[in-house]
Amino acid sequence: MKDQSCGYCMRGELLEKFGIYICDLNVSSLILFKEQSKPGRCIVAYKDPVSEIVNISAEERAAFMEDIAKAANAIHKAFHPDKVNYGAYGDTGCHLHMHLVPKYKDGDEWGGVFQMNPQKTFLTDAEYADMIENIKANL
Repeated sequence: MKDQSCGYCMRGELLEKFGIYICDLNVSSLILFKEQSKPGRCIVAYKDPVSEIVNISAEERAAFMEDIAKAANAIHKAFHPDKVNYGAYGDTGCHLHMHLVPKYKDGDEWGGVFQMNPQKTFLTDAEYADMIENIKANL
């Protein structure tokens, strides 16, 4: 059952508070994180409202990891980061998802853990649209 307070489940205004839907992948959705201090940062959210990776079958886990790899590959091709960090959190929002955070040697936080939401860099609608098209072109 969908969580009525979950942006991944409900999309719309709830999702728009922090992200922009890009597309559906095999068993998940790809979302551009609005805060772009790490250019290309995205979220891969599992299709169903489950909290833990152990709540899905081995086949679904494998498919979810393939979606993550596909998104990471597109981020590498589109933005050329030096590294992509991966983070799975959900203390307050219990919907299985993975943050894909491109890191750049000449950027902030290189060599350290990324801030969840530094609230530093937001883009125009046109800039978000360009990023999304770049990601889609590389999927």
